[in-house]
Amino acid sequence: MGIKDFSLLFTVCFVWGLNIVITRWVVFDAAVPPIFFAAIRFLGVAVLLIPFLRPIPEDIKTLFLISFFIGAGHFALLFVGLANAEASAASVVSQLAVPFSTLMSMAFLGETIGWRRGIGIMLAFAGVLLIAVDPASFTVSFGLLYIAGAAFIGSVGGILMKRMKPVSAMQMQVWIALFSFAPLFVVSAFLEQGQWTTYVAGGWLVWVATAFAVVGVSIFGHGAFYHLIKKYDISLLSPLTLMTPIWGVVLSIVLLNDAITPQLILGAVVSLGGVLVIALRPNRTMPEASMGEKIGSGGS
Repeated sequence: MGIKDFSLLFTVCFVWGLNIVITRWVVFDAAVPPIFFAAIRFLGVAVLLIPFLRPIPEDIKTLFLISFFIGAGHFALLFVGLANAEASAASVVSQLAVPFSTLMSMAFLGETIGWRRGIGIMLAFAGVLLIAVDPASFTVSFGLLYIAGAAFIGSVGGILMKRMKPVSAMQMQVWIALFSFAPLFVVSAFLEQGQWTTYVAGGWLVWVATAFAVVGVSIFGHGAFYHLIKKYDISLLSPLTLMTPIWGVVLSIVLLNDAITPQLILGAVVSLGGVLVIALRPNRTMPEASMGEKIGSGGS
């Protein structure tokens, strides 16, 4: 990979990692209701990418299901989780999408795994348990359970994507956004309060965060990543995308003053080590599984 393309991938991973931190700030510090913020993000993507709606995909029913798993369902759980868990831990736990995708491909696509990937899957889950479980009280972090759920749902969407005819990156983005923003607004109306008031009160910082999520993450990040996928093998790109959780941890410590604990460090090393093993030995039936939900959602 040339220095230009590596710099592009480095930037994409930085943007994705920073987005976890920014979203945590929006839904926790600025107290914007998380499901509402997810709806606003998808609305922005749908509006900006309207030109990519046509031609209408042939398998629109499957795309609608994908939109729930990779769009509305995934982001609702992810943002609720970020409202209740530190960004540093969430950055690592979100990587469960990789072992989940591998397990899904085994169950539904007939993929077989060797002992190395089996160990990688066990390490990924063991590291997350180290992070999520409080050893003093043996309680599990409420927010990180939502993050894990988001990773699982995103993996289901990845399997569904395997079953439909390919569409362009931007077209996938706009249809997922179109199918996602209205249901999220409805759910937010029933479960959350003071949405618009809180969002407007957040001022320009919240609005900039929204623009960053829409333009920087969903459009630039996703578009650039698809450009790289067309040029390079998944087996090369997949391990390098582990820069994303590393950036997430570093930036959450620097910008949000997340605590650095031995438990977090050990859990991150174990879990990301397991993810790396899986990424280095990608699926045969679903090579993109190691990318997790990034394939459909443009990162977090």
